[in-house]
Amino acid sequence: MTQDTPMPRAWFRISIQDALLVLMFAALVFLAHDAPQKLLLAALGVLQLIEGRTSKLNTLAGRMTWTLLQLIVIYRLIFITDGIQTNYYLLLLLPVASTATFRGVTGTVLISVLAVGAYLSFLLPKPLFYIDYREVYLGPEEQHILAIRCLLLGVVALLVNSLGDAVRRESARYKKTAEQLAVANQNLLDAEAAMRRSERLAALGQLSAGLAHELRNPLGSIRGSAELLTRATTNDNAVARELAGIISEEVDRTNSLVTRFLDFARPLEPRLETTDVTDVIERGARHARVSIIRNYSPELPPIPIDPALMEQVFINLLTNAAQASAEDAPVTVATRLLKDEAEISVIDRGCGIPPDKIETIFNPFVTTKQNGVGLGLAIVARIIDGHGGKIAVESEPGKGSTFRITLPIEK
Repeated sequence: MTQDTPMPRAWFRISIQDALLVLMFAALVFLAHDAPQKLLLAALGVLQLIEGRTSKLNTLAGRMTWTLLQLIVIYRLIFITDGIQTNYYLLLLLPVASTATFRGVTGTVLISVLAVGAYLSFLLPKPLFYIDYREVYLGPEEQHILAIRCLLLGVVALLVNSLGDAVRRESARYKKTAEQLAVANQNLLDAEAAMRRSERLAALGQLSAGLAHELRNPLGSIRGSAELLTRATTNDNAVARELAGIISEEVDRTNSLVTRFLDFARPLEPRLETTDVTDVIERGARHARVSIIRNYSPELPPIPIDPALMEQVFINLLTNAAQASAEDAPVTVATRLLKDEAEISVIDRGCGIPPDKIETIFNPFVTTKQNGVGLGLAIVARIIDGHGGKIAVESEPGKGSTFRITLPIEK
């Protein structure tokens, strides 16, 4: 078995309490007078030991079925051991107490009434039972004792139910606390990841700014030299003119890349205005020249954003969605109102993002495009972080991607 393979779980675990239970039922079996009594006591011990130990039996239907089986076995045991005068009447507490631990008052009362009714049924006329046992005569004292026995069943059932109810409430409270801790832990992990990403972006932004400024001057010199070369070249020297044109085109492309570096490195200070985000989405779609399917929530109020920066966000996301999709594939933009946040989703049905790129897709210079630079989504992440929001991506290769942006509704 390898290190990563989980150990198989036992069908159920035997505790000290279970061992004591086995010993006590073994003693009852030993003290029984005949084989039928021994067999029924052993069966009852097995039922009591297995109860609630498997997933199928731990459901409401499974527990109720198991309780009824116990009641049937106990009824049969009382039936063959003097009926109403049996010494095994206390065993009726087992299904009653078992029900009280996992059901409310109503279920406990019903099982208690059923157990008392089964016990009192032995007072019915003999022809109802196909067994020959002596007539039962109950004097005043015996009737008094019988009433006490029946009432004690109900008292024990309600007491166990009270304890079980307290345990259920504590269990629900602990479960809720565990869920809250899980959410808080996930939020902490997300915050740590966002902080690490911000630190990487800040460091790379400084590096990009220095590099871009250093490249601007030589690029200008190269571009000027290429223009002079073009003017000085005669028309019959086609090779020289073509090379000069290539130099100018590559300089323009590199200069555009330097501009994007500077955009990425520029300090981000959003100028927040309470704006209808759907208007910004519409402007971004027009500038990106992307047709979208609108699924806007009318409940979403205007939110504090920098319209120009958020327009750039939607231009980048819509452009990426359109490039990743087929020509006739739709790009959907949906908005909805959360508790104290606005959520905007950009959904495409394109090629999706490889699983190994999901965790790093917002890092600079990470791209899935053949000719991409990898700054578009990094700039988007910086803008969203500057607004105090979050961006996440869900993607499945071959089925498309969903970029979800959450922004605070109040400043």
